[in-house]
Order: sequence, then C-alpha cells, then structure tokens
Amino acid sequence: MCCFVTFFVLLGPRAGVVIWWILDPVRWDLAFSSWLWPVIGFFIAPWTTMAWVLVAPNGVTGLDWLWLGLAIFLDVASWSGGAWGNRGRISGSSQAA
Repeated sequence: MCCFVTFFVLLGPRAGVVIWWILDPVRWDLAFSSWLWPVIGFFIAPWTTMAWVLVAPNGVTGLDWLWLGLAIFLDVASWSGGAWGNRGRISGSSQAA
C-alpha cells in the first residue's frame, strides 16, 4: 500500500504538468522563455513549476510569493519524505537495528 501511495504522490504533479501543458501551451510559453526550464522542473520540482506557470504570466507580486513558497515546500518535502521514512534502513543511523 505504501508503494501505491508513493507512486501517486510522485506521479500526480508530473501528470498535472503534462496535462496542463497540453491543454494550455500559450500560458507555458508566457511563463518560460525556453523549453529547458519546464523540463528541469518536471523532473526536479514539479510543484514549483506548476506554481510558476500559475503566477508568472501576470507578474509575481503579493500573495504570489506565498504560492511559490508553498510549492517549494511541497517539492522539498517530497524529496526528504523518502529519507525520513527509510531512516531505519540507512547504515549509521541511530534508528538502524
């Protein structure tokens, strides 16, 4: 069950990036000047990429920074969640048996 949940957590934002790009490519062109940044964002920071596409075309002001900060937090949490969950398996950890 844990692998099933992890699969959808990792696939969810990336699927959202692909679907949104297919449905609204003009907005993506306004948010990014090159194809390289969305591709890097797809693999490394999908939540931040989607938040940037949401706020960037109108200019990043006011509460837009809150959305970007929340997206960065979600990306960092998704990276570190696996290490926290497997801390007992890591050699040298105080939790290792």
